[in-house]
Amino acid sequence: MASGWESWSPGTRVVVRYRLAAGGFSDALGDLLEVGADGVVVATKRGTVRVAATDIVAGKPVPPAPARRPRER
Repeated sequence: MASGWESWSPGTRVVVRYRLAAGGFSDALGDLLEVGADGVVVATKRGTVRVAATDIVAGKPVPPAPARRPRER
């Protein structure tokens, strides 16, 4: 049975909620680099996050990040 993330295309911006080994949950928000039956790899602001399929709780494609506003001087 295919999981929802297996239909995502690399380059898509996604958010993935996953279980942490120490308990609790975390989110990976960014561009999808790799997708497969074993999980996903997401490029976030803080670096690359590899999430195993067994740890994925939820996820979905999201719209592009809003454009940065210029700083006021």
